[in-house]
Amino acid sequence: MSLPVFRHPDLRGAQPGQPVGIDGAEGRHAVTVKRIAPGEQVQFADSAGRTATVSVTEVRGKDVLVGTVEEVAHEELPRPQVVVVQAIPKSERAELAVDLATQAGADEIIAWQAQRCVAKWDAKKAPKALAKWQAAAQAAAKQARRARVPEVSGPLTTAQLAQELQCRCDEGAVVYVLHEEATQGIKDVDLDADVVVLVVGPEGGIGSDELAALPGQAVKLGPQVVRTAAAAMVALAAIGVRTTRW
Repeated sequence: MSLPVFRHPDLRGAQPGQPVGIDGAEGRHAVTVKRIAPGEQVQFADSAGRTATVSVTEVRGKDVLVGTVEEVAHEELPRPQVVVVQAIPKSERAELAVDLATQAGADEIIAWQAQRCVAKWDAKKAPKALAKWQAAAQAAAKQARRARVPEVSGPLTTAQLAQELQCRCDEGAVVYVLHEEATQGIKDVDLDADVVVLVVGPEGGIGSDELAALPGQAVKLGPQVVRTAAAAMVALAAIGVRTTRW
């Protein structure tokens, strides 16, 4: 069974034999919730791909865990890196979409305020909503034992997204817009790129004018229509088995 993972702010200086610890919310989760005790082993990860296997030597109070570094490692970025552009789903499905995409290995997630989104992030609501997405990514990465946590940003309007996607294309990324009416499936598209961008539409689908405005190729996942919260996860799985990501 894999070791429990806890987030450490920065493991750049970690070396075998050195002491290391966590406190605050992460320490409380380890000590009070998970009841990690001296003699056990855990893994620290700093969200940037660095990990440390740690033998616990001491717990203090309710939120401090200290141990000795046994082994350090650095997880390289996969090829291709996968960026998920997620049209904002309504209610609880928004955080579910982030959770599932993170579990499936998304390297970056961008919130998109598509025209047909039921949920609307205005200037007042956006910071709080984005913080929830970031927290969902952190929690899902920990649950999935991921060394990296995907960067979460946005929201972008369709015009802003079109500009962002064009910049990424100019840098060599390939963009695939998931669309039920596409004729080519994801199993057949070219994935030989350093970065693949997946665009996931809202519950009502991507309108024809938006589809025309976005750089990239429309592709479908399969014979069934996949709900917006699960679409990125399904696409990431397909990409995983077709590339060296898995």
